[in-house]
Amino acid sequence: MAGNEQILLEQVLKEQQDARDTPLKEDDAFELFACEQALRDQDLSTEEVAAGVVGGSNDGAIDGLYVFLGDVLLVEDDELLSDEIPATKVTKGTHLTLWLVQAKRETSFTETAFDKVADSTKRLLDLGEDDDVLSALYSPALLSAVGVFRAALQKFATRHLQVEVRFSYATRGASNTINGKVVVKAQELEKQFRDVVSGATGTVEFLGAAELWERYNRVTSYTTQLTYKESATSGTSHIALVTLRDYVDFLSDEGGALRRHIFDWNVRDYQGDVEVNKEIRQSLVSDDAPEFWWLNNGVTIVCSKASSTGKTYALDDVQIVNGLQTSQTIFRVLSEAAPDSSAFDRSVLVRILVTGDDLATRDRVIRATNRQTSVPAASLRATDEIQRNIESFFLGHGWFYDRRKNFYRNIGKSPERIVGIPLLAQAVMAMGLSRPDNSRARPSSLLKRDEDYQKIFSDKIPLTTYLWLAQAQKAVDSFLSSEAAGIATHERTNLRFHLAMLAATRLVDSRVYAPQQLSAVVNDGQSITDADLSSCLEHLRSTLASYTEKTGDAADKVFKGPDFVEYLFDHAHDHDQEQTGESPNE
Repeated sequence: MAGNEQILLEQVLKEQQDARDTPLKEDDAFELFACEQALRDQDLSTEEVAAGVVGGSNDGAIDGLYVFLGDVLLVEDDELLSDEIPATKVTKGTHLTLWLVQAKRETSFTETAFDKVADSTKRLLDLGEDDDVLSALYSPALLSAVGVFRAALQKFATRHLQVEVRFSYATRGASNTINGKVVVKAQELEKQFRDVVSGATGTVEFLGAAELWERYNRVTSYTTQLTYKESATSGTSHIALVTLRDYVDFLSDEGGALRRHIFDWNVRDYQGDVEVNKEIRQSLVSDDAPEFWWLNNGVTIVCSKASSTGKTYALDDVQIVNGLQTSQTIFRVLSEAAPDSSAFDRSVLVRILVTGDDLATRDRVIRATNRQTSVPAASLRATDEIQRNIESFFLGHGWFYDRRKNFYRNIGKSPERIVGIPLLAQAVMAMGLSRPDNSRARPSSLLKRDEDYQKIFSDKIPLTTYLWLAQAQKAVDSFLSSEAAGIATHERTNLRFHLAMLAATRLVDSRVYAPQQLSAVVNDGQSITDADLSSCLEHLRSTLASYTEKTGDAADKVFKGPDFVEYLFDHAHDHDQEQTGESPNE
């Protein structure tokens, strides 16, 4: 008989399917859900989780694959992996984590799952394995994803990385009734992972119905308490002197883990063992160091409301917008310290700025506090006025622009209507500029280069067009995930932006060189239909077949280059004639 958690889990999966405009295949829906829960503490966006799903044919029994350098998700076009960035950019001893997920809708855990993963990872993680052999055995999507890990492992070999390989095995079964033979297989796989490089660690976790339900059921809270020693108040804002013991409590969730989501608005990622963090660490562990807050600039918090009872603030909608390096170094050092360490009695200075619901003021605070130090302009994109305007416009139409990463997901909004900044940028590039190759090949770079950013996000582009583009890309993704489309998971990543471009071109009846060309379609209320997409997909796949036959290039390479885009447009007339029954030569 199914346990309560299994019944509740089935209900959650059903509700998620019902909320989708086009339901996923049941196995695909479970894979996505399992990956979300396996990486719950990594604070990935819905789009980042979906991008790591690689299940399908020739997947090596791996349904999800993610690579982290430090706490940061590494992606295929990451600038850290480019030849222009030296290996010394990464501090010595940084963690490199390969996170694998297998998700099966079965109600048990099997030895076979471990046998398959052990076999595939033995090949995939062997840097000496022949590329042709790997290409013959595994899908392009899997090879591309694991290629990020292999590239990082080789490039940063001199940085003495702390390597970890994790495997999360998710089913609808019960993790407390696992067969002993399966446990032995798990232990053997951990040992195999430890042999990837000297000093590596391997971790296997079982996620049954109870564990999946528990992770799904966690509530991400932006309301928390901060106990202080002394404070000063000006208007509605405060400066507080907080002991490091109380500050660590503030940073920790109920399970003692770092509340990553309260750093979502911080423009920096944790920099690891850089000089400033070494100095912070030294001032914490040294018995004869001066008072900590004398040596440190402190932390800036913004919140919508702050109230004080006794010596404790209750803070709503908390975000740490300056002081991430200080906060995370304090958390990491003191998490390893003895409970009676004198470091806990030291203090940090905390500024609490109450901005209410005024997002513009919050953005000005973020920009101002980070302009005082060296921060790339691209890191501040989310605080631009146009980004705030897009968010407000989407909100008024029942859509949610994830300018503040995961904010809307964490407050329970449907993922089907949440669009992140990177996805909107990719949609504009593909449909509004007819450059789907850029959307596919370098998604993370679109926001970093000023030239690209200014083409994509401009006050000359109507807000209605941005909403239309977001809805259109979501419609394309939904179509490709449907059973009717019959597209394997690993093919969707390559097809989605080129298909979107073709569909937009079909509506406008000409190639689109600027998003403003879509205005007539937007104003007339026209939208991309499944019929449009079916026809465009037929054209895309037939043209791809002729192009790869001509060039001999693999599909992954084809979709990342500009030549195939031109080839698509050159052969669009042939497809139109075929649709009307005419001969291409007539």
